[in-house]
Amino acid sequence: MLATIDLGSNSFRLQVSRVVDDQLYALDVMKETVRLGAGLTADKHLNDDTQERALACLARFGERLRGFVPAQVRVVGTNTLRVAKNAPSFIAEAEERLGFPIEVIAGREEARLIYLGAAHSLPDTKERRMVVDIGGGSTEFIIGSHYKALVTESLPLGCVSYTLRFFPDGKLTRANFRDATLAARNEIQRIRHEYRPSEWQLAVGTSGTARSLRDVLEINDWSRADITLAGMEQLREVLIKQGSIDAVKVNGLKADRAPVLAGGLAIMIAVFEELEVEKMIVTEGALRDGVLYDLLGRQREKDMRDSTVALFKRRYHADTQQAERVNQLAERLYRMLAGEDVDQDMLKRLSWAAKLHEIGLTIAHTAYHKHSAYILQNADMPGFSKREQATLAAIVLGHRGDMGKMAQYISQPALWQAVVALRLAVLFYRSRINAALPAELDLRQHARGFTLSLSGDWLEANPLSASSFRQEVGQWKNVGFQLDIVQK
Repeated sequence: MLATIDLGSNSFRLQVSRVVDDQLYALDVMKETVRLGAGLTADKHLNDDTQERALACLARFGERLRGFVPAQVRVVGTNTLRVAKNAPSFIAEAEERLGFPIEVIAGREEARLIYLGAAHSLPDTKERRMVVDIGGGSTEFIIGSHYKALVTESLPLGCVSYTLRFFPDGKLTRANFRDATLAARNEIQRIRHEYRPSEWQLAVGTSGTARSLRDVLEINDWSRADITLAGMEQLREVLIKQGSIDAVKVNGLKADRAPVLAGGLAIMIAVFEELEVEKMIVTEGALRDGVLYDLLGRQREKDMRDSTVALFKRRYHADTQQAERVNQLAERLYRMLAGEDVDQDMLKRLSWAAKLHEIGLTIAHTAYHKHSAYILQNADMPGFSKREQATLAAIVLGHRGDMGKMAQYISQPALWQAVVALRLAVLFYRSRINAALPAELDLRQHARGFTLSLSGDWLEANPLSASSFRQEVGQWKNVGFQLDIVQK
């Protein structure tokens, strides 16, 4: 079994699925309307009441997931956790209540996963699809074919945020709808050239806003099965007549969707008008389904992160032979340090970091490790969470130069092991050839730092390396570690 939790800006959703012949079948689904996005203050902090509501929900989800191991569960946070300034402290408490790590994913990664989920719930046809997912704090736009997302975008348009922004007093007026729709069109206009009708053949809506609109339009006979602009305009007129969010009563509309319907409707109308959509079908597959299929792919050795690393190596013209030399030795040294208790997740991150540690050379040789780290921290990297990117960036940043810059990571022992492994591997292969390594080579951790053991004959034959290792001893002293070089 596999499980995922989607920490959306409007709702938190837990899905437990069974895997049968590489297909996922839902066994249990839990949803709670937390309205995380509504808890953002003007200065982008989650207020205390919203945090408590969210934490209580996650404690209940954690009880449902008792007996699961981390490899079976993936928890993703989206727009609100991307923008909240106090997200790190909230996430730390949330992980403790839930019992599993939380990954905050970038907008384009969210879009990729949404498309993956939608594609698995649609017939596999040749036509290009444009998938639109209106969430609580952002809207994702994806053009894809079969199971692959080709173009991805995430814009700051959400049913929660737009309702709060344009209908703050709950009044549903024609002027408020006009302002909300124009603001959304202004955002969508920036991506219109990539999403014009000639680029896709089928428009697909996912998630709560799209499903609610489909149901309401169909039940009230304002449209037949699909979402249409004419149907939404009829719904808008009904809402304006009702006058306020508190008074909203429409056949087919669930109670938990009424408070955010106005913002979602204005955004969807803007999508239709700006991208010239005539009709949109709705599918049940969305982010949490995509996360589950992505997790299944990792277990089947079809990890999107490996594909992304390979792409970055090509894009930034990495020296593949040097990267592989360094990678193999860094992994070997890390395993020596870890012994039998190898942190497999950190080992993977070390391997990816080793393969990409020189990508900053495409910018400049001077301080290239800083350029590499910046790219890894800030680029859109399909398959990676923001936390994983931050770890890769830290390892790469620490692989050369002054160790003082790494002092902020002093409380992460697994990260230090990865850094020392990569630093030493780079020193051993400074010549960038398949040079002979010491016959006797060992790296161990002790209470105060690390011990590197190698043959004295090798050090005598490689005076440049011997000098580099002596300098390395001083670097580790700068951050309070002891690196001992022992000759055998």
